[in-house]
Amino acid sequence: MDDLLAAVRAGDLRALRDLLVLEDVPTIVDELERLDAVSRAIAFRALPKDLALAVFEDLDAELQGELLDAMRQETVAELISGLDPDDRATLLDELPASVASTLLAALSPHEREMTTSLLGYPPDSAGRRMTPQAVHLPVHLSVGAALDHVRAHEADAEMIYTLPVVAAGREVVGVVSLRRLFVTDPQVPLREVMSDPIVVRATEDQEVAARSVRDHGTLAVPVVDGEQRLLGLFTVDDAMRILEHEESEDFARTGASEPLRRPYLATRVLDLVRSRILWLFVLIAAAALTVNVLEHFEDTLAEVVTLALFIPLLIGTGGNTGAQAVTTVVRAMALGDVRFRDLPRVVWRELVTGALLGTALAAVAAVPVTFLVGGDIALVLALALVIVCTLATTAGAVIPMVAKKVGVDPAVVSAPFITTLVDATGLIVYFVVAQAVLGL
Repeated sequence: MDDLLAAVRAGDLRALRDLLVLEDVPTIVDELERLDAVSRAIAFRALPKDLALAVFEDLDAELQGELLDAMRQETVAELISGLDPDDRATLLDELPASVASTLLAALSPHEREMTTSLLGYPPDSAGRRMTPQAVHLPVHLSVGAALDHVRAHEADAEMIYTLPVVAAGREVVGVVSLRRLFVTDPQVPLREVMSDPIVVRATEDQEVAARSVRDHGTLAVPVVDGEQRLLGLFTVDDAMRILEHEESEDFARTGASEPLRRPYLATRVLDLVRSRILWLFVLIAAAALTVNVLEHFEDTLAEVVTLALFIPLLIGTGGNTGAQAVTTVVRAMALGDVRFRDLPRVVWRELVTGALLGTALAAVAAVPVTFLVGGDIALVLALALVIVCTLATTAGAVIPMVAKKVGVDPAVVSAPFITTLVDATGLIVYFVVAQAVLGL
């Protein structure tokens, strides 16, 4: 990295080329992502043409758009035309409409038609991310004829390892792997070696399609329309990229910030601030509930000042318990382990879990608190811990599942929101229990 930076600062393209060609594509992408925008453009210009295209394909779409601004028009045209149609559609989504139109106009009619067909599907749909460059096999062929068909059309396909089998009207009736064709007698009819197809609809959410590829352990799945007609393939490389993006987005929102949409070191400090500041304002407003609760029970605190000693312990424990529950449930929802119809079972499991956790924590805390401040306060704290932990885990189960049902990203109602909610409700529980036990 030090040698790379030195060559960039010196503007020595030959030294840059000598350094970069020794590395594989993922390593070069990683190094470019660590550079600032100007240095990245200088280093990219030093790459040989074929290597530059491979590196460009692996960069995030936002960084691709940034690089295009620094390239000459003829170089931009070469890069855009060299992309696969699905990667090209992803890039064009990130560019201003006027720039995207100009780049589309520079493509050949065939490439432009494939790209615009993908852009016609809804954003974040499987159709938007599929490759239309797929070899399909007529169902009436023999295995030998199918192999001949693959050889004749492989140059126009992005991938040939998973092959859809189609009947009349391009209706998908099966799939077969290239390996299966190679190890089967050429005279065997294709329909005897094909498998039942696992397909996704073009309008289906891209994350659902990506999980289908991952869960079935396949290299690609056919993408079809409403009448089961073949439109393209949804490949494993796109599936893994989408899952990484979706999980990064959920992880960011669980921590009360917006996803960066680009590598950390390639993100400007101002963008880091923007990704976090709105959430902090929202959380500050929510935390005002805690202040109001304390003000409401000011007289109770004045009578038994000792109660104030255990407020941080109580709300901290409740918040942590709720955060554990919501993280577990959101993850289970993302993996498809639980659905909305499972809400009663999930609530019951988390309610029991919270009660048991609260009981265990109360038992541990009661002994030292009794010796420190007396049995009455220890009883108040123990009862409050059981109730607060039960409420926290139950809320952590209900809120994300209901949020998804009404169309809100479950990650948005994340651990910080659960923590803030539990802070306020936990204080109410604590003071109400104190009033009841201590007769205040």
